[in-house]
Amino acid sequence: MKRKKFTILLALMTVAIMLVAVQIASAGEASCGSRVNNTHAKLLECVTIDGVREHQEAFQAIADANNGIRTSGTPGYDQSAEYVAQRMEAAGYNVTVQEFQFQTFITLSPSVLEQVSPSPAGPIVNNIMSYSGSGDVTASVSTVSAITGCDATDFTGFPVGNIALISRGACTFALKATNAFNAGASGVVIYNNIPGTLNGTLSSTFTLDISVTSVTLDVGQQLAALVPEGLIMRLKTDTFRGTATTSNVLAESKDGDPNNVIMAGAHLDSVNAGPGIQDNGSGSAAILEVAEQMAKVKPRNQVRFAWWGAEESGLVGSTYYVNNLSPEEIDQITLYLNFDMIGSPNHVFFIYDGDDSDGVGAGPGPEGSAQIEKLFEKYYTEVADKPFKGTDFSGRSDYGPFIAVGIPSGGLFTGAEGIKTAEEAALWGGTAGDQYDPCYHLACDTFANINLEAYDTNSDAVAYAVLQYAMNTQDINGLKGKGNFMPDYWGDDAIQ
Repeated sequence: MKRKKFTILLALMTVAIMLVAVQIASAGEASCGSRVNNTHAKLLECVTIDGVREHQEAFQAIADANNGIRTSGTPGYDQSAEYVAQRMEAAGYNVTVQEFQFQTFITLSPSVLEQVSPSPAGPIVNNIMSYSGSGDVTASVSTVSAITGCDATDFTGFPVGNIALISRGACTFALKATNAFNAGASGVVIYNNIPGTLNGTLSSTFTLDISVTSVTLDVGQQLAALVPEGLIMRLKTDTFRGTATTSNVLAESKDGDPNNVIMAGAHLDSVNAGPGIQDNGSGSAAILEVAEQMAKVKPRNQVRFAWWGAEESGLVGSTYYVNNLSPEEIDQITLYLNFDMIGSPNHVFFIYDGDDSDGVGAGPGPEGSAQIEKLFEKYYTEVADKPFKGTDFSGRSDYGPFIAVGIPSGGLFTGAEGIKTAEEAALWGGTAGDQYDPCYHLACDTFANINLEAYDTNSDAVAYAVLQYAMNTQDINGLKGKGNFMPDYWGDDAIQ
C-alpha cells in the first residue's frame, strides 16, 4: 500500500514539475513578446536558434513550392521578399520595397559534360557558370599556351570548333570565356586552381552565346592529361538570360536619429541550383529575427535593415540601392554590417578584416571599419568565448558598394567553397580538407545544411552588434551615444 501511495505521489510530482516547466517556457516567450529588449542581455536571450530557424523553414517552404529555388526574378524570390516585408510591417517598421530591373540568368535544365573518348566514356560532375550561353556540342578538347587564357595571344593557333580547357586564376571567368569565343572555341570548361568545387559567374554583362562550365582541380588536370590522346567531350547547357524585375526590401525603425543611420543587410536570393537556405537564408533569417526582437526598442540612432535582391547576379541589388542614394543620404549612413553565410556546416568564425591586420588582399575598409571588427572580436572573446579569424574584403558580398562610397563596413562569414585547414579544424572542429560549406551553390543547400552551434552563436553576434550601434556609434563617428553602451562599458546587464 505504501509503495502504491509513493508511486502516485511521484507521478503527481512529475506532472507538477512538467507544468512548472511549461509555465516558465511560456513566461519566457511572453516576456520576449512584450518587453523592450534594450540591453544586450535581454536581446540575446530573445534571439534564439528556434526563432531564426522558423524563418529559414519559411524560406525552405517557399523554395519547395517554386521548383526548389528562390532566385531573383522568379516567384520563389518574390514570395521570400513578401514574407520579409509582411513580418517587418507587422513588427512596426517603415517598410519599402525597392524594385529594379536586372539581367537574370536561369538554368532551364542541368548542364551536361561527358567524356566521349578515350575510354572509359561517361558523365563528369560540373557546375555551369552563371550567365553561360546555351549550346550542345561534341568536339575535341584543346588547352591553351598559358593555362589561364587571360590574353588573346594564349589562343594563337587554337583549333576552331574545339572545346577550350582553361585553368581558373589571374583574370575573370568572363575574360577567359571571351578570349576562347573570339578564338573560335565551341565551348569552355574552366577547372579550379585549388581543391574543391568551383561555382563561378561570368557576370550579368556576359552575353556571348557559348556554353561555359566548371570542374574541380583534380578533374581538370585529368582531362588536360588526356588532351594529347585525342580527348573528345560533349558539353550541353540550356539557359535563359534576359531582363527581369526584382526588389530589395528595406525596413527602418520609426525612432532614432535619421542623420546617424546604422544599416544591417543580407542578400535574400538564392542561386539557380538550389533553395539557398544557408546562402543566404542564414543571414536573412538572422537579421529578420533580430529586427523583430528589437521592434519595441527606441534606438538612439535610426536602424535600417536590408534584404538585397540579385546578389547572386553580381551584387546588383545593393549596388542599385547605393547608386540611387544622394550624397546627403550617403552621409547619413554611419556604417553597414553585412551577414552572408553565417552558419556553414564546416564553419570557421570569420570577421571581415576592417583594419587589414592580416596584411593580405584588398587592404583596410573605410575609416571606422577597424572599430567594427574590434566590436565583433569583443563579442567572440568576452561573450561567446569562441576563437575567430579575419577574412578579407574580397568584394564578393554586399559590403562592396558601401565600401566603394566610403561607408565603414564589417560583418561575419563562416566560409563558402574554401577548404578548411588542419589548423582551423583544431580550433573549430569539423573536417580538414573539406569545404566550409560542401553544399555551397548546390541543390543540397537546404534547411538541413547548417551548423546549429555556429548559427546560434552568430545570430547572437548579429543582435549584439546591431543593438550596440543602434545605441552608440561614438567609436565610429565620435557622436555621443547612450552611456551604458560605451564600447568599453560592462554594467549590470553585462553578458559574462
